[in-house]
Amino acid sequence: MASSSSLTTGRRTGSKLKSMKLLEVLNALEEEESGQSREEIFIAPPNNASGDFTDEDSGDEDGRRGTHLPGNVLHAFVVPEDSGTGEEDDDLQLQPAMKKQKAAVEPQHVWTKRDICPDFTSWTASDPHMEDLKSQELSPVGLFELFFDEGTINFIVNETNRYAWQKNVNLGLTAQELKCVLGILILSGYISYPRRRMFWETSPDSHHHLVADAIRRDRFELIFSYLHFADNNELDESDRFAKVRPLIVRMNYNFQKHAPLEEFYSFGESMCEYFGHRGSKRLPAGKPVRLGYKIWCGTTSRGYLVWFEPSQGTLFTKPDRGLDLGGSMVVKFVDALQTRGCLPYHIFFDKVFTSVKLMSILRKKGVKATGTVREYRTERCRLKDPKELKRMKRGSFDYKVDESEEIIVCRWHDSSVVNICSNAVGIEPAGLTSHHSGAAKTQAQVHQPSLLRLYQEKVGGVGRMDQNIAKYKVKIRGMKWYSSFIGYVIDAALNNAWQLHRICCQDAQVDLLAFRRYVACVYLESNADTSSQGRRSRRLETESRFDMIGHWIIHQDKRTRCALCHSQTNTRCEKCQKGVHAKCFRAYHIR
Repeated sequence: MASSSSLTTGRRTGSKLKSMKLLEVLNALEEEESGQSREEIFIAPPNNASGDFTDEDSGDEDGRRGTHLPGNVLHAFVVPEDSGTGEEDDDLQLQPAMKKQKAAVEPQHVWTKRDICPDFTSWTASDPHMEDLKSQELSPVGLFELFFDEGTINFIVNETNRYAWQKNVNLGLTAQELKCVLGILILSGYISYPRRRMFWETSPDSHHHLVADAIRRDRFELIFSYLHFADNNELDESDRFAKVRPLIVRMNYNFQKHAPLEEFYSFGESMCEYFGHRGSKRLPAGKPVRLGYKIWCGTTSRGYLVWFEPSQGTLFTKPDRGLDLGGSMVVKFVDALQTRGCLPYHIFFDKVFTSVKLMSILRKKGVKATGTVREYRTERCRLKDPKELKRMKRGSFDYKVDESEEIIVCRWHDSSVVNICSNAVGIEPAGLTSHHSGAAKTQAQVHQPSLLRLYQEKVGGVGRMDQNIAKYKVKIRGMKWYSSFIGYVIDAALNNAWQLHRICCQDAQVDLLAFRRYVACVYLESNADTSSQGRRSRRLETESRFDMIGHWIIHQDKRTRCALCHSQTNTRCEKCQKGVHAKCFRAYHIR
């Protein structure tokens, strides 16, 4: 067993595999002099992730820190960024840059200097589901509950109570209490303290009455320590994410069910950050080290997460069709998209995934694809040498098309030489793009092929999602290995709900912070514990009524009295939980 002050990690030195502590790995990466090798670190769950010990939660923030978890709980992997294969050694301690593949009989590719002639149908699909969502005029809470719906909430409640009962604890968790817990987790994204217990302290510099009045501190800690998402008696031992697999399945189903039906999608890697304590260690420029779980993500071009799958390496996720792991994940994402219909989707991804073989497989599925590509994956497409292209003026390019597969490979020179491959978009119509010259401090116009221009416009969906999640991500973490992953799922659901809000509410849009604040406030106010009303603060209703933040008028089935004019009404304020007419709505919320 590893020392309690380290994570088990590995790195190849000659023919030996040396076990190193986490900080030793970080120091080794920092001390390398070569600027060409870009490496990342990602956390994988324990080999026996279905073991009961992985549910243990110390419940004490001031005790063991994240990086002090025992080595049998987490493993860290050092991965050269340009590997792209995700292949691991048998002991799951190292992922090399590449493994030599056995030579296989592959069809010969004949490359010709001409433009591509794609035969895909044009995009004509409509999205009736999105029109239905627009007609419902859902509030932020209503949009968030498209993903954390009643079935998902009840499922988490049942599994948490089951797990507590297995530990001889009668927890008695209710859906109302779980929503309070979710509200506190969401609120921690934009209001955070060094210790989460400070939310309940009576000291004037830290007390947060919205949290303190919603649920007692010890009750929150008890629920949070037993939060569970799977039946321990029915875990798949071959799945390292078996503890959260039912939640992943439910989230993927809801994300796809309510996803905007669009032509353009992005596929890439996201990182669920690991929140272990690392002090203020900084890394030199050009050597980014990212620590966390790697997530394969498929998104719309605007950043709505359609499908995701945490990476487990090739031991638990076998590549198929002669592809590497990244290419296999792209195919799985396409299969998920096509459950809504075999439409001519257009997928964009970077060089980690792209290969001529992948382009051919997607073309046979009727799916367009474009992505940057590494030279060794171009199936011996002979283009101008990069050194020769660099001696030519910026905007110069060379290209060839595979005669049998109708796949184009283009090499373009701008600030650097870029290789790009597509089965759907060619060179024409070529355009012009602005290039900034640092030395001359001028803007120059350079030629740009059509597939480069479309790629730059549409590829950033995963990056936009990551940017939105990073702004106000859940800060509260437990000691279970999957704790940060649960926060990532909540953040992804909020990002998706906000993306739908931007589409459905053209006239009354709010930014992401206001959206998250509204969901947190409604969950904490409308689900607050009223069993000890004498102890609760009486100022909550008055303050929230006039705060001018996140009040939405919604329909209610049962008619009640209007809080202002006292006549019957079938509408109410979702935040205040008071009946109010549309004509009285503004006057009721102004002092």
